[in-house]
Amino acid sequence: MNRYTWKTGLGESGMLVVALIFLFPIYILLNVAIRPASDSGSPLVPTTEPTFGNFAAAWNQSGLGGAIANSAIITIVSVLLIVAISSLAAYPIARITAGWSSFAFYGFMIGLLLPFQLGLIPLYTTMRQMGLLGTIVPLIIIYVGLRVPFSLFLYVQFLRQIPIDYEEAAALDGASHLQTFGRVVFPLLRPVTGTVVILNGLFIWNDFLQPLLYLSGTTNRTVPVAVYSFVGEFTSQWGVIFSALIIGVIPVLIAFFFLQKSLIQGLASGVKG
Repeated sequence: MNRYTWKTGLGESGMLVVALIFLFPIYILLNVAIRPASDSGSPLVPTTEPTFGNFAAAWNQSGLGGAIANSAIITIVSVLLIVAISSLAAYPIARITAGWSSFAFYGFMIGLLLPFQLGLIPLYTTMRQMGLLGTIVPLIIIYVGLRVPFSLFLYVQFLRQIPIDYEEAAALDGASHLQTFGRVVFPLLRPVTGTVVILNGLFIWNDFLQPLLYLSGTTNRTVPVAVYSFVGEFTSQWGVIFSALIIGVIPVLIAFFFLQKSLIQGLASGVKG
């Protein structure tokens, strides 16, 4: 057995300090969320009169329930399209060694270099001319376009580590390329797919700019826009804002809880035979 030394104690103390640093913002968030409006004390001091009225106000005053539903629809549809398009496009790029394969790959990678702000005004004008402003359709289209290059990059790098023997065996059994991808290759992509789902889901769920532009002036809202509605020019309801933040983050935490194993496997980029 390893003896407990002063170095071990020092390491544990350091990890405890780091944990407290990370937990401190969560403490502030919870403390302010349950603090009544009449309590003007420091957010560092625990409130003496905790209340859950801020959560009810956050849910009722800003239509947070509808905002969560809109965010969920936008996130789920966008992520499904991103996974389908990116994985299908990455498969031939990773497997075909012809010159056009590298050309196509680097063409997609240009999408990672160009800032999306370059197309902000043309996209907004196009969506307005198509009569799509105030709906969630422009958001889904834009998110898919923004996130496909990054997701394709992850899929290509992961596919290049998978032995081609699985696909050759499927070809010998008479499977087409699409059947091979759907029945053999895509199940092997489960770890990186979990990574793609979580990273893109977090980006889409937390995005504020696009929903503010395309849903402004309508009853449709996403969670960040609904939270922003409590911020005014002269007054800000911080207790309600922090309560809304807690409510809005719950779906993300639930999704992360179920997909965290896939995220770790995808980042490690390991394929078990």
